[in-house]
Amino acid sequence: MIKVIHIQISTIAAAGVALRLNNALSESNIDSSFLALHPSVNDSEKIIHLGKIPKIISMLDRMLRSFILRNSNKQFGLFSYPILGTNVSRIKQVKEADIIYLHWIQGGFLNLKNIYQLAKLKKPIIFFMHDMWTITGGCHHSFSCEKYKSRCNDCQIFSKHKKNDWSAMEFDRKLKLYNKFDNIYLLSPSKWLRDCASQSQLTINKPIFYIPNSVDNKIFKPFDKNIAKQILNLNVNDTVIAFGAVSIGSPYKGWAYLQRALEILKYDDDLNKISVLIFGDDYSKQVADEIPFNTKFMGYLRDGYSLSLVYNAADVFVAPSLADNLPTTLLESLSCGTPVVGFDVGGIPDMIKHKENGYLAKYRDAEDLANGIKFCLKNNIKGQLLPDFEMSNIIEKHLELINSIKS
Repeated sequence: MIKVIHIQISTIAAAGVALRLNNALSESNIDSSFLALHPSVNDSEKIIHLGKIPKIISMLDRMLRSFILRNSNKQFGLFSYPILGTNVSRIKQVKEADIIYLHWIQGGFLNLKNIYQLAKLKKPIIFFMHDMWTITGGCHHSFSCEKYKSRCNDCQIFSKHKKNDWSAMEFDRKLKLYNKFDNIYLLSPSKWLRDCASQSQLTINKPIFYIPNSVDNKIFKPFDKNIAKQILNLNVNDTVIAFGAVSIGSPYKGWAYLQRALEILKYDDDLNKISVLIFGDDYSKQVADEIPFNTKFMGYLRDGYSLSLVYNAADVFVAPSLADNLPTTLLESLSCGTPVVGFDVGGIPDMIKHKENGYLAKYRDAEDLANGIKFCLKNNIKGQLLPDFEMSNIIEKHLELINSIKS
């Protein structure tokens, strides 16, 4: 039996994609295990956790990163330069694995030396690209910057413009790592990121595969919308618009565009009374005051059943992301039968068939975002997953990939 191990810093929040893949492979006659630094209270006994020292190393790394980025430009999002890390190549399950999946390993879990140590095991390493970090000098989304296609330097994230800055140093170290080992493979869940990887100077000569993310349709499935609204103490006659983000102010999530779209909708007399449902972040009086409708903050939802309830209560889910790979929230909403409105950017067009299961708005156009919301509501558009995102198709592609690269 083929042995696979998934390595990721945590089993909380964004780990859902990796955990679903791990579980699905286990059900497909693959001996699949999971290695994490930070555990969740809901973890099974099969998930391997590291001890106290790696957690201290991670904490110190985050402190160093905060110092490095103290004067950075926050509008361009996250930058990771992994200084400290833990050598996991000596762990029994890693040594015994036939194939290693690397997921989100920043935050002081693994540094580039640790990835070098894994590559020296001569096992196939599949870099699962959850964002652009794997193919840049450190940013997780480059926005309009294309320096990763040649060589990152003078990064827009840093206020002091230097040719040989942190991004240049990280780019050069990654290039040395990638050029040294031919057992590193790239896996993208979106067509957009696959195309970016094929143009990056770091990975232009690496094998790049495209396999979308999955969603658990046993949890995320449609049920009576009126009942869902009643459970959340919403008026069943209200039109509910949902938005989700762990941080509403994130430079990636485009809240300002949704806020302006809601202002536009305020003057549309054809829509029923509107309620806005926000989940992921805590209550914000400033945000509440900016919204011209009744607003309910759900906070951070820790389980899929609560999320499924929110999607089912919504008449439309809006994702005004300005930079995103393949946001799981869209897949979850569509799987619950709720249409999605989002900008035509990143991997979002992979999931939305324009005017069929949602609406693709013009990039950074709040008026078209409002048009999309109105279109979905007035035409009673139903959300549904496209065939590429069916779990059986996705697992079949992973099995084909594993069989094609195994030693």
